[in-house]
Amino acid sequence: MKYRGRVVESTGRWYEVSYKKSEETTSINCRLPGRFRLEDHALTNPIAVGDYVHFTINDDGTGSIEEIEDRENYLIRESTHHQQGNQILAANIDAAYVVVAVKQPKLKPQFLDRFLITCEAYQIPARVVINKMDLADDQDLHSIEYLTELYESLGYGILTTSIKDDSSLDRLKDSLKNITSVFVGPSGVGKTSLLNHINPNIERKVGDISSYNEKGTHTTTFAKLLPLVDGGYLVDTPGIREFGLVNIDPWELSLFFPEMLEPRRKCKFNNCTHSHEPGCGVIKAFEKGNIDPGRYDSYLNILDSLKED
Repeated sequence: MKYRGRVVESTGRWYEVSYKKSEETTSINCRLPGRFRLEDHALTNPIAVGDYVHFTINDDGTGSIEEIEDRENYLIRESTHHQQGNQILAANIDAAYVVVAVKQPKLKPQFLDRFLITCEAYQIPARVVINKMDLADDQDLHSIEYLTELYESLGYGILTTSIKDDSSLDRLKDSLKNITSVFVGPSGVGKTSLLNHINPNIERKVGDISSYNEKGTHTTTFAKLLPLVDGGYLVDTPGIREFGLVNIDPWELSLFFPEMLEPRRKCKFNNCTHSHEPGCGVIKAFEKGNIDPGRYDSYLNILDSLKED
């Protein structure tokens, strides 16, 4: 007999699958036949948290995955540390949240932009959480106000949070209700602390920040789909220091910058990279002040990195 379930955790060799049995929700550890890995060798993980699968139950009580349903969408990044293939962080999600901190560790707009580019490319609604607002000084508050106005003008929802401000946590909690979402961000920005305040019964482990390099320690080893008390699910992912783009060519990068969509139509050349070409509509828009200098600089840096790949 085949059962249908959803992958809630992947540890590499085993997949924990949640499913209904006799009207009750339970879970089972499943293995994946080798043929699936051979079919999609471009991925480090042929099954991701959030996938819907069909499986059979073995005599020893474990499961064997027989089918992986087509995904509605997925969040993907380039594998790091010279690993071959790309990594799917989560599948079948309604919203993706990038969590950054005011400081400790320092907010890096280019990490933020790379995440938003991927969400644009894979048609996932994206939101930004700026955490640790209790650490912000006057200069930080000015910078956050500027970033908030900028990214909201581009269509991205911004939430500022602090574990010392219950109202900010309530706003975040309300935005997560009755959807499947994913938290992504560098180690140390406070993803796990936020999650523990949103869902106290989960009790995920919280790490420390190194005073030497302001980088957090990894506390979440594997991505996990967690049920929320008020309805919905949230995928908590391991801390990410880099967010490599997947399947995006240099010529199409501007398609994923909302502020460049209209200006690029006025470019003289169809394959314009908006970096140096004459008659470029994007460069003209930038020179007129219609494109934020920081975002344009981020675009150029990311464009250079794509050309090097």
